[in-house]
Amino acid sequence: MPDVSYSPLPARASGLVIIGGGPAGLMAAETARAAGIEVDLFEAKGSVGRKFLIAGKGGMNLTHSEPLPQFIARYRERAPQVAAWLQDFGPEDLRAWARGLGVETFVGSSGRVFPSDLKAAPLLRGWVRRLREAGVRFHVGHRWTGWNEQGALTFEHAGNRLALHSRATVLALGGASWPQLGSDGAWQALLAARGVGVEPLQPANCGFDIGWSPHMAQRHAGAPLKPVVAHWTDLHGQAKWQQGECVVTATGIEGSLVYALAADLRETIARDGQAVLHLDLAPGQSLEQLRQALSRPRKGRSLSEFLRRQVHLQGAKTALIHEVLTKDALQDGEQLAQAIHRLPLTLLRPRPVAEAISSAGGVRSDAADASLMLHALPGVFCAGEMLDWEAPTGGYLFTASFASGRRAGQAAVRWLAR
Repeated sequence: MPDVSYSPLPARASGLVIIGGGPAGLMAAETARAAGIEVDLFEAKGSVGRKFLIAGKGGMNLTHSEPLPQFIARYRERAPQVAAWLQDFGPEDLRAWARGLGVETFVGSSGRVFPSDLKAAPLLRGWVRRLREAGVRFHVGHRWTGWNEQGALTFEHAGNRLALHSRATVLALGGASWPQLGSDGAWQALLAARGVGVEPLQPANCGFDIGWSPHMAQRHAGAPLKPVVAHWTDLHGQAKWQQGECVVTATGIEGSLVYALAADLRETIARDGQAVLHLDLAPGQSLEQLRQALSRPRKGRSLSEFLRRQVHLQGAKTALIHEVLTKDALQDGEQLAQAIHRLPLTLLRPRPVAEAISSAGGVRSDAADASLMLHALPGVFCAGEMLDWEAPTGGYLFTASFASGRRAGQAAVRWLAR
């Protein structure tokens, strides 16, 4: 973890108070400090950037290289709102910012952008060091608990209740995914009590429960499904498809391909009680090719061996066929071909938000103005995942969090200059 020394709590903030030490909060701090504003940053945990570090464990996916119009479209219904943030600080700006910290980036084969060493820790250490040298005061181990009757911010620290008056505050408290790292969503009730419109936090970029048989769950949990093509219907009734990879879990399915569809699948389940996802288990083979291959005699081979030889299907893919089809259907070449080409999986529910990579919902877009200041709380700004937007994995989450933090920081500077 980055070394963040403790600073004593002042009686009254002379500049900007930031609550939350993730990318959005740190970017708001950097922006305000660069404008000459005194900054006090509070973090409930013992160090900042914990979720940032964990997210980078398998390779820090900082942003994405696709053209900006397609990039913006990833934010779905919130695209117009997020577009304004990205016009000021977009993917290329984020790469230049990392370069300013001595971290070069590269574009992977998927178009995703990574630090050259694929690690998050060097980037975070350099950033925190630069912020401290610039004069940002860090107060770790301070859990924000709302406001007191005098309108002061209140915190719990080492068993004590502390209060701090602030003219401007940026809240960057995250969503409700990975609560052990600090994003527990406890702020929802605090803001709702002050008249701030908040949408319930829901899992985004999450897995889904299917309800496997014990055999499927025990024998194939953790098995990859690659490549496959997912076919589904979005909330507007439009048929869609996407190729990628996913993983069988003990309860259902997850992985990058599923995360990309999670919003549609989650909302369909909320509306209809379930969602049906069709998987093409043999991309590149047409239905007619599958029919021809499966019409040949088995010659005493087991079904698993027959599928392996004829259509190159094996492992978890074969297990899925057994899981979905009846015994009679497994003996019917036409039904086998149809299942391999479009295997229907009924999704029952998303996994809990605490398990999700990110969360949807949060502070409603109409609860804040374009500068991200809350209408109900003048001088209080929000940034990052606590705002009501979502995006798939691939660098989109980080980019919008950084950009919203910068926007909130700039707006707080203007507010303090009034």
